[in-house]
Amino acid sequence: MGTAKRILSVDIFRGLTIAAMILVNNPGTWGQVYAPFLHAEWHGLTPTDLIFPFFLFIVGMSISFAYTKKKEAGINADVYKKIISRTLKLIFLGLFLAAFTFDFPFIKDLSQLRLPGVLQRIGVVFFIASILFLHLNWKALLGVFITLLIGYWLIMTQIPVNGAMALLTKESNFASVVDLNILTRAHMWKELYDPEGLLSTIPAIATTIFGMFLGIILLNKNKSQQEKLKLFVIIGIVTVILGCLWSIIFPLNKALWTSSFVLVTGGLASLVYAIIFYIADILGHATWGKPAIIFGSNAITVFFLSSFTSKSFGLIKLSDEQSLHGFLYETLSSLITIPKLSSLVYAIIVIAFYYLVAYILYKKKIFIKV
Repeated sequence: MGTAKRILSVDIFRGLTIAAMILVNNPGTWGQVYAPFLHAEWHGLTPTDLIFPFFLFIVGMSISFAYTKKKEAGINADVYKKIISRTLKLIFLGLFLAAFTFDFPFIKDLSQLRLPGVLQRIGVVFFIASILFLHLNWKALLGVFITLLIGYWLIMTQIPVNGAMALLTKESNFASVVDLNILTRAHMWKELYDPEGLLSTIPAIATTIFGMFLGIILLNKNKSQQEKLKLFVIIGIVTVILGCLWSIIFPLNKALWTSSFVLVTGGLASLVYAIIFYIADILGHATWGKPAIIFGSNAITVFFLSSFTSKSFGLIKLSDEQSLHGFLYETLSSLITIPKLSSLVYAIIVIAFYYLVAYILYKKKIFIKV
């Protein structure tokens, strides 16, 4: 969409989500973090558990905006080339983050490289969701959405694990069986499971399709803004209720990305977006969201830089026992003596720094498309 036609609430939502991703990923120390800034230990839901699904939700909305006109005009080879190019870039950046080290030859032993990751999942989900969007109408997409959720539920609950009924624990769930057999422990984040594993990518695709539906509604010229707002609220409330009911037998779980998790987080994303849409696009009060718009204008770039810098600061050793990150946090914690508060302030300083980076890029009209 052209600048004059941009829907500001989408840009604000994207920027707030990427800022939240950076915030929760960069505490001063993982040993001192306030509970809302941590993922649920296993089953359950915390504010931090909402961030990644919210981002995939935005990816889905963006797919609707990027490919609706191309879909109407006729799909050509160039469209597929751009989708494949972006997919490969995202996967490469994710693998680079996992592999990079300061020890020559600056790459970890590939036999121990973690293959899944946040950027890798975004890349895979973006590719599959984009292809689905290009070739299916909203009714067919709804059918795929329902099939993915029910199919994943049946796979996770009806296929035995080690000869017994799956218990959906860290030790007994089919998603981990798939990861352990295909990826092996050497290429996973945890010994028992990987939060961005192979099988759990299936419902993550459903989260992205959920975002597509809101994008389709936003682009519907036959509905007024008030009608769109009502739909967002209704969709949000209904799916949160359905997800909560489903969670009784298929618990909310971010690591497994359960079907109930898709519905609850998608519904909450719809409701949060509805609030931003009402304030920014219906009431016309968008000035407050300018920092978020700036953050979101180079979302993946800023996220990658923050992840790369954070890892680098952890790898740079000032002594045998202290990294650059450790030195910086120790200096801050000597001034703010409440451990959890100093850890949070460190993360806020990181956010402020990357806002400055995003601001400079925005002012210079540099928008790096990954």
